[in-house]
Amino acid sequence: MAYRPASETPPPNSEQAVGAFISYASQDKAVADAVCQALERGGVPCWIAPRNVVPGESYAGAIVHAIDNTKLIVLILSQHGASSQHVLREVERASSKRHPVVAFRIDSAPMPADLEYFLNTSQWLDASGMGFESALPRLVDAVQRVIASPGNAGVAQGPTGSPSQQTPVYNPASRRPSFLVLALGVLAALGLIYFAVDKLWFGKRRATEQPTTAIASISSDKSIAVLPFVDMSEKHDQEYFSDGLSEELIDHLAHIPDLKVIARTSSFAFKGKNEDMRSIATKLGVANLLEGSVRKAGGELRITAQLIRASDGVHLWSEIYDRKLTDIFKVQDKISTTVAKALNIALSSSPTGGGQTVSKGATNLEAYNLVLQANYFFFRGNKGDNVKAVELLKQAINLDSRYALAWARLARVYSWQGLRGELTPTETESQGRDAVQRALAIDPNCAEAYYARGNLVRQVAGDLRAAIADYARAVALDPHGEIGERAQGNILIFKAFISGDSAELVDIRRRSLERSPLDMSDMFGLAAVQQFDGRLAESAATTRKLLDLNPDYATAQAQYGVTLLLMGKNAEALEAATKEPDEASKLEVLAAVYWALGRRAESDSALSALEREFGNRNAYEIAAAHAYRGETDAAFAWLNHAYQQNKGIFARVKFDQFFRKLRTDPRFDALLRKAQLLE
Repeated sequence: MAYRPASETPPPNSEQAVGAFISYASQDKAVADAVCQALERGGVPCWIAPRNVVPGESYAGAIVHAIDNTKLIVLILSQHGASSQHVLREVERASSKRHPVVAFRIDSAPMPADLEYFLNTSQWLDASGMGFESALPRLVDAVQRVIASPGNAGVAQGPTGSPSQQTPVYNPASRRPSFLVLALGVLAALGLIYFAVDKLWFGKRRATEQPTTAIASISSDKSIAVLPFVDMSEKHDQEYFSDGLSEELIDHLAHIPDLKVIARTSSFAFKGKNEDMRSIATKLGVANLLEGSVRKAGGELRITAQLIRASDGVHLWSEIYDRKLTDIFKVQDKISTTVAKALNIALSSSPTGGGQTVSKGATNLEAYNLVLQANYFFFRGNKGDNVKAVELLKQAINLDSRYALAWARLARVYSWQGLRGELTPTETESQGRDAVQRALAIDPNCAEAYYARGNLVRQVAGDLRAAIADYARAVALDPHGEIGERAQGNILIFKAFISGDSAELVDIRRRSLERSPLDMSDMFGLAAVQQFDGRLAESAATTRKLLDLNPDYATAQAQYGVTLLLMGKNAEALEAATKEPDEASKLEVLAAVYWALGRRAESDSALSALEREFGNRNAYEIAAAHAYRGETDAAFAWLNHAYQQNKGIFARVKFDQFFRKLRTDPRFDALLRKAQLLE
């Protein structure tokens, strides 16, 4: 890419003070030219060879003079740059002159020790995974902020030149042998950046354990979201581990009574996305964000973590941990405790034993690792993932048969498989109950085991009151954690199911979304209960929001189609139904929509296909279609089948608008009494 000057101002010569010296290997000239062009368009004069070498001047001498007179070095860091002796000498010269270095990494090549030595206190912008062009605006902003900082040290300056934040920044004159991760105003401008003082892989352990940036003394809103830690391992095959660490930290922090912690399902909605921190915080409704990365190789770990105040991007705290894998549980505790201190709140533990994290009761690291992998597939929820989760949990149990959380998680997966029709009711009950009993025999205070048993009791036996008792026990054991929150939500929902209060159901679902505003399952549930309560326009709006987040969310298009049908928007309902990826749900809605449109043959065809292909596990949907068509006897016959197939899903029959024509029939109340759905 040829360089084109952004203005008519002549480029500086080697004797003039310049904003940035561009250091690069010849193979990266196109990138260097683009960086130079972007910086000068942003008002930062640059010195770059060969453009700024005066004819007849010594090439090496010109470079030395330019480095001496620059304010900072922008290093194009790549495989070629890392192996270039010219680049090494330029960085070494800059270091001797106490000039800050901003490294712009354009690939993931490892760094030789001699170059890495001089960069162990530099600022980094990693563009290796996004394409360097898209990262140029951030680089320009970063360089502008470094230059605006008086003397390149002390207080970071805002665009006007006045102090904008009391944040320690890189001062070459006070260089220390330990890693110094910088929280300049630079990093406030970089949406998602890692403190890449990576000392090759794990390097030498830091001499001290003091935080790299002093914990800020602040009076902050007590709210936080833990963003998914990024897998920085060489093969990028440890995503399950970095996800697991994030989940553990969420659960640790959730046990602080005065701290609002966003649930996993919402914070993980930003996984893999390069979104501005303020935007993320606004969407999640929090004041602070915790982010970081994990690099794992064999039994060695490097974990970086940083706490960010979202309003201005100030890094309140950051730290790097070089540890053995055996220390992972201690690191989780240390990060949680330090974050709490940074937010001026104290960690407290539950008198009944606290959190139900994966690490609780884990004595075998390999088994713990397998449970993390199982969690990854269980929460991802793609086709076949539940089977993979079961296989991994069984492997973990084979390694450590006393791992109660592994048994409890296995029961939870079995319950979910039964709800989705992947297991028969008999299989769900026998396998699920065995796993629950084993978990409770090992740990009678295992909250997740009681939660899983509540799911099984509801689903297999249809006993909502017994399920509520199990959920209540889970809440008592894990009042602030993910399990306790879910259990409490189920208690409220089931009580509303029994009382018949659909308005209360709407309020419950709305409160759930306050803790996890991007939780798609809660969003789906809210749309459903809004539909139950006759708030059709609200239900349609909620479902559209869900579909904006995930157009392929299973059964969302079908639910949207039903809402539109109930609103009398038959053509739009048909369009939504045809987009539904779940075939059974699609056929149910098509049978109803075609009936409403007077297209009886097509309605009959859809209903016939539904009965033929899904009668053994989707009796509820078949009953709903018959009920909408006014075929009362067939609807009741299929409802009785549905009760035997899945007693858990049967609870919604009391509110489902498709069954409203059946509510005056004596057989309807008889079914509700059978299902314990009448007070």
